[in-house]
Amino acid sequence: MINTAQQVKKELKALGSPQKAKDSSWFFKTGPGQYGAGDIFFGNTVPEQRKISKEYQDLSSSQIQILLNDPYHECRLTALLILVLQFKRGNNEVQKKIFNFYLKNYKYINNWDLVDTSASHIVGGYLLNKPRSILYQMVKSDNLWKKRIAIVSTLAFIQNNEFTDTLKMAKILLNDQHDLIHKSVGWMLREVGKRDQKILEFFLNQHSGQMPRTMLRYAIERFNEKKRKFYLNK
Repeated sequence: MINTAQQVKKELKALGSPQKAKDSSWFFKTGPGQYGAGDIFFGNTVPEQRKISKEYQDLSSSQIQILLNDPYHECRLTALLILVLQFKRGNNEVQKKIFNFYLKNYKYINNWDLVDTSASHIVGGYLLNKPRSILYQMVKSDNLWKKRIAIVSTLAFIQNNEFTDTLKMAKILLNDQHDLIHKSVGWMLREVGKRDQKILEFFLNQHSGQMPRTMLRYAIERFNEKKRKFYLNK
């Protein structure tokens, strides 16, 4: 029996919770003018979606496309979780196809959790040993999700003890106006600091005065109180 997007959606719907759907609508800012405007939910937990993604990890790309096009948030997240599983077990050719498919469908990767559960695995993972110019195009885009995908993708490089691209993109995004970019840049800087605090401090000594407060607070979260106060009061 061939698995279909319709089966995945049916399982998600059956497990959904009206109260959690209501909570998610608030949590993911779906009101008019907000970044998640118009998004709708079944009300599934992430563990439920991960379980379903494992059950359907052999779903064809055409069926994954149907899930990505779906208005329900959980369908899109489950599609991305399936793509991550397929990418991790795929050969070079499979990974290239998934990378291209992912970037082609960026407009459906349109909330922070969708980006954060997939970008570093697929985009960052694919570019680990390749030129990264595409990320610099994306980080300079006017599209919020392209920018978040670009900076979050660098987590794969950080985990490989490569910090240059993260720091370059963080500098490009210092004057970005969106809170979701402030948070993602601060998060990536914090990840750099976990591996090399001196490099993070060197960056902060140059740029902390220019950084939005949210970005700075995320970046220095693991510092001791004295050092946090130093940077917050600079």
